[in-house]
Amino acid sequence: MSLSSQEIIALADQSLLGNVTRLPLVLVRGQGLKVWDVEGRQYYDFIAGIATCAFGHCPDFEPGILYEQAQTLIHVSNLFYNKPMVLLAKLLTEATGLAKAFFSNSGAEANEAAIKMARKHSYDRHGPGRHVIVSALNSFHGRTMGAISATGQERFHQGFQPMLEGFKFVPFGDFSALAEALTPDVCAVLLEPIQGEGGVIAPPPDYLQKVSELAHSKDILLILDEIQTGLGRTGHDFAFKYYGAQPDILTLGKALGSGYPIGATLSAEEPSKALGPGTHSTTLGGAPLAMALALEFAKRILDPQFLAKVKATGQYFLKTLNSLKDQRPKDIQEVRGVGLIIGLELTRPAAPVVLALRDLGFLINAASSTVLRFVPPLTVSEEEIDLLAQALDAALARTA
Repeated sequence: MSLSSQEIIALADQSLLGNVTRLPLVLVRGQGLKVWDVEGRQYYDFIAGIATCAFGHCPDFEPGILYEQAQTLIHVSNLFYNKPMVLLAKLLTEATGLAKAFFSNSGAEANEAAIKMARKHSYDRHGPGRHVIVSALNSFHGRTMGAISATGQERFHQGFQPMLEGFKFVPFGDFSALAEALTPDVCAVLLEPIQGEGGVIAPPPDYLQKVSELAHSKDILLILDEIQTGLGRTGHDFAFKYYGAQPDILTLGKALGSGYPIGATLSAEEPSKALGPGTHSTTLGGAPLAMALALEFAKRILDPQFLAKVKATGQYFLKTLNSLKDQRPKDIQEVRGVGLIIGLELTRPAAPVVLALRDLGFLINAASSTVLRFVPPLTVSEEEIDLLAQALDAALARTA
């Protein structure tokens, strides 16, 4: 049955929960950076599933992995071992220097496991009363109750109160404020190396290293949420290495599945012991099909030559946007980011520019009311970046 975009959107309005504001596009096909809608219109996708599709849409190696694993074993549950899960755990623990891995279905679930692990570790080690987790204002850690309770943005809390008890928030990048917050009831610090949903905000260069050293000196765990920054997004395998920090618990998602649902919680040896049999699990996490895909994606992303290319492309992207900023100082306030997670702060609302770019055939989103966020596939080319810059220049002119 052939349906137009309008007909599909009308059906969606009838049957889908209205919890997301969607652009009126029905995408049906993708290849690399490009996607096409029902009517055959082409768009350059600089959202990439919100920093997820690391190799763009439908990379040529993906169908073979899906087919081979689907012909072999799709799901068995965590009551049994499966080879792809074990191999992926080995790869990620060796790459991060952490000891153990737990696989789930999303980044939010990965953060839930991290929160539980930190509190249980503290309980086992110190007894009750040492359960508070320090997070950052303007942070984002997911939509489940534990994850939004750890999220330092009031707009995500509205209507869902009371939040879970035991979280407190400090300004991101303010080391003195964080140090003051590490009272005797604190068991962990939970931070994003770069705040993605908060507007692509990077901390001072030495901030995470100082936080890491201070937390460890107080027997407090450091949890780093690298769901958006991990696995190549910054041009480094993991952002914590770029910033010189050492997490006790690390959470991953997005690029790890490159479009397939997956989350991972990696931990050092001691905190991992807190989640023994019966303390935490999931039915679908670690399923062979997801693990086989993620294993191949991770191998390719962690290749040093691939990471070097991402780093160089990110530098080119920043240089290109800064050149546009020089041409349009009345429109652009700041360009910021690391690798291929880039924010462009406007002097005016971002939403009209997002819509103008869509009309010009480019898909981006706003990470705050005035910040355009660019998180394209890690395989984006300099030529595609040039096309985006030209379109952005035109969109700014249209919406002035």
